[in-house]
Amino acid sequence: MKVNKISAAAVLVLAAALSGCMDNPKYQDGDSRRLHIYNWTYYTPHSVIEKFEAEYGAEVVYDEFASNEEMYAKLQAGGSGYDIIFPSGDYVSIMISQDMLEKIDKSKLPNLINVDPLVLSKAVYDPDMNFSVPYYWGAAGIAVNTAKVPRFEKSWAIFGRADLRGRMTMLDDMREVFGDALAHLGYSVNTGDPQELARALDLVNGAWKPNLTKFDAEAFGKGYANGDFWVVQGYAEVIFEEIAGDPELTANTAFFIPPQGGPAYIDSMCVLKGAKNLDLAYAFIDFIHRPEIYAEFTDFFGFPATVNSKAAPLKKRPPFYTVEDLANTELKDDLGEALEMYNAAWETVKVGY
Repeated sequence: MKVNKISAAAVLVLAAALSGCMDNPKYQDGDSRRLHIYNWTYYTPHSVIEKFEAEYGAEVVYDEFASNEEMYAKLQAGGSGYDIIFPSGDYVSIMISQDMLEKIDKSKLPNLINVDPLVLSKAVYDPDMNFSVPYYWGAAGIAVNTAKVPRFEKSWAIFGRADLRGRMTMLDDMREVFGDALAHLGYSVNTGDPQELARALDLVNGAWKPNLTKFDAEAFGKGYANGDFWVVQGYAEVIFEEIAGDPELTANTAFFIPPQGGPAYIDSMCVLKGAKNLDLAYAFIDFIHRPEIYAEFTDFFGFPATVNSKAAPLKKRPPFYTVEDLANTELKDDLGEALEMYNAAWETVKVGY
């Protein structure tokens, strides 16, 4: 869902907004008013981008990534020019340690008072929002086509069903897949115990992988929508966006987060070190946490208002899952020295794919 193009109607609104900018002290001569954002695919509604652009007389240039690893690799390889990035908590921790993020000037963010203390208590990597502002707390789950799979257990064990072989996918995401297996076995998704990870690896390679068509972090929604796959691990917002034009499939789709838990994430808004448009970056972060804007954001994707507590009463549609469904999930932490062990295990999973 690219949102770096402005509709004709938005251009008219933007032109009107720009006409009054010369007399507004917040717009400075020579300022390009161009905000560069690097964010997840399917993650900021076009309507929110347009409202921000119109109000601030700015253009948002929006690039997308499909995984933390992809985002981090691009930045490490010299990808620059971004003002705001949206890493998950474990990568916020890594980037703080590597001095990749600007320290947040909270005096420019009055709407931080709307961030739920519950989320900050979970954001142990940066609980005081010194380098990151929570954007969304959520988790991947499982979508099932109930017309094709009328009986199933709400468990990660569904990927062990040989009768569904060739009709299932899991995310091409090491932490998600191993996290699911570890949670299913009763272990922490952040375990550093080699024996526990070995058991999770055996479960993935021995019981789940033989039934999967592929590991896929980008096209799982499309594959589910066109009927190639009946069971997919993925994000609710991606799946329901893809099937929105098919009322029958929408009605026959069950989405759940297994009650035994699994990996959760807090994606945050961070200002990249050396960002050229700091004032505009702060304006965008604060804009997102206006309760009415956060309600619009979460309504668009069918999210619960997990981060902004004052947005919940303003929501106009029920979410695809609830805050209560996240109760048994566990945030993915920076694995530290154990990361090498996980990477080696993941290489054995990806052999043949």
